[in-house]
Amino acid sequence: MIVVSAASGAFGRLVIDRLLERCPAGRVTAAVREPGKAADLAARGVTVRTCDYDAPRTLRTAFEGAGRLLLISSPELDPARRAAQHRAAVDAAGAVGVGSIIYTSFLGAGTQADGFTAAHHVTERHLEASGLPHTLLRHPFYSEAFLNPGLRGAVASGELADGTGGRGVNTALRRDLAEAAARVLTEDGHLGCAYDFTGGLWTYEDLADTLSRLGGRPVVRRDRADRAPGAQGWLEERIRSGALERQTDDLPQVLGRPATTLDEAVTAVLAAQGSTA
Repeated sequence: MIVVSAASGAFGRLVIDRLLERCPAGRVTAAVREPGKAADLAARGVTVRTCDYDAPRTLRTAFEGAGRLLLISSPELDPARRAAQHRAAVDAAGAVGVGSIIYTSFLGAGTQADGFTAAHHVTERHLEASGLPHTLLRHPFYSEAFLNPGLRGAVASGELADGTGGRGVNTALRRDLAEAAARVLTEDGHLGCAYDFTGGLWTYEDLADTLSRLGGRPVVRRDRADRAPGAQGWLEERIRSGALERQTDDLPQVLGRPATTLDEAVTAVLAAQGSTA
């Protein structure tokens, strides 16, 4: 049996979709905090169990009988609490004899223990100490943070605001990462591996050129002087420091095909919003 934790979230649902293309629904269990929000998954034949990272007893019940567990990292922002949640999940998996854990970590977590990677670093070390067979899927930032419905506004205005200082951005789409996770969950040969997943390196200049071609109107990249609010501003600071320029071949290796290109991703975004003409 394959258990997917946090299965009612955006990433978890994509993983479930890919799993159902590769194995019978009876082999898949969705572990979610609120089962009522996963009624659609139950209707597709997926077993739904309660799984609350803050309630250890639910973790044992949720993971019982799992040959493979996809432990999707908690959305909790506080590193200490997040690490504690992950430790509880790993301990519960060990207590009920889960065959192996596939954990969604973050790029750099193998060596960095600060900032965004802090809880992931702790979790990776705890997994290693647990003795449980495991695989690490180190994700980059999601492309959706940058390639989003706001691109239509850039086509309409002819300007694409860029707060990255022209540095390269290395991201990947959730759907590619979800397919990779489904492959690791259903294939042999991945235990003991730590995969660093990235897509192709791109810049806002590349994005402006792509929008010009696909949107049918000239789009010019413009440096933004002010700092973007919230998470977007934090991301842009990371980009300006060069933290998102790393690129690896792990994602296409696991996918068995190239990762989605910038052109493909932007085409999908614009198509979902209707014509820009």
